[in-house]
Amino acid sequence: MPVDGEPLLVVDDLSTTFATPRGPVRAVEHVDLSLPRGRTLGIVGESGSGKSVLSRSIMGLMPSYASRTGSVRFEGVEMLGADHSTLRKVWGAEMSMIFQDPMTALNPVKKIGNQITESIKEHLDYSSAQRRDTAIALLRSVGIPEPERRLNQYPHELSGGMRQRVVIAIALACGPALLFADEPTTALDVTVQAQILDLIADQQEEREMAVILVTHDLGVVATRADEIAVMYGGRIVEQAPTATLFREMRHPYTEALLRSIPRLDLPSHTRLEAISGRPPDLLHPPAGCRFAARCPYAQDRCRTEEPPLVAEPGGRADHLYRCWYPVGIAREQTTLDTIAEEAHVREPGDEQAVDLELVDDDAVEGNVD
Repeated sequence: MPVDGEPLLVVDDLSTTFATPRGPVRAVEHVDLSLPRGRTLGIVGESGSGKSVLSRSIMGLMPSYASRTGSVRFEGVEMLGADHSTLRKVWGAEMSMIFQDPMTALNPVKKIGNQITESIKEHLDYSSAQRRDTAIALLRSVGIPEPERRLNQYPHELSGGMRQRVVIAIALACGPALLFADEPTTALDVTVQAQILDLIADQQEEREMAVILVTHDLGVVATRADEIAVMYGGRIVEQAPTATLFREMRHPYTEALLRSIPRLDLPSHTRLEAISGRPPDLLHPPAGCRFAARCPYAQDRCRTEEPPLVAEPGGRADHLYRCWYPVGIAREQTTLDTIAEEAHVREPGDEQAVDLELVDDDAVEGNVD
């Protein structure tokens, strides 16, 4: 039974490792999360950052060659290590997931109605007529016209947006307390994306669900999530309330993701900023910070010492980041180093003079834009 005041979901030091012929792949490492009822957590990162694996690890939807350590408490009950029969009672009924690609998430040879009622039949003691009525009501609730006719159609007869609505209807069929939305707007046009996100928000409010929204796009979660966790290389590198993250981001990777978002206030054909380099090899993760090889502010310490996930001293306790030289401090230090290089500063004993005319007084004082 859940403890009074305990969040719906509590994840403590969760790690997931895949056994492969080349060695263990540490896809998720040392993740801590908590999520109350009715709230939305956005998990953001590039492909391969571990965000989808994290969602499946929490649900227990892992292959046999994956191992998990840590703790996952859902409604006060420990889920890590639960047997398959226990998980089957939870999947669909208490926890549910909207998968990335609706064309592959749906069975192409089964009618829509049968796919919706499958979960209802598993978890609810409904008659055949009740299951059909519930399926019709679900399709209507997700904005699908002529729901009675859609029950007898196959997935290929529907558009991409309609298929995604069907996937949402299946996920909501048994009224879960926690919904995972894994890239729910993949391959959909912008208008349909907005409709799908609005639909999830409406259903969340109506059902008082908690939602974990997984995406690579910070723009998607900007107005949809109460809190955002940014993942890189299998780890959370920054976590904060949404408004705080956008206003006071501290990790250079978060800053880079924000800079890659198209902006309407820029001239047309403005080149978007890309993140140079490649994500780390999780078979052989680098020492130190995993973003150091791609970070414009990285220094020697970043390449040798791994930073902990901590709150800023004197700052908000709910704003955590994993960086030795957070944005702001890092930018000033890097600028000063660049100025020193341009001024031809040499090691002690070098007789070449420093050209002080190249050094800006404001920059030395730390007043760097």
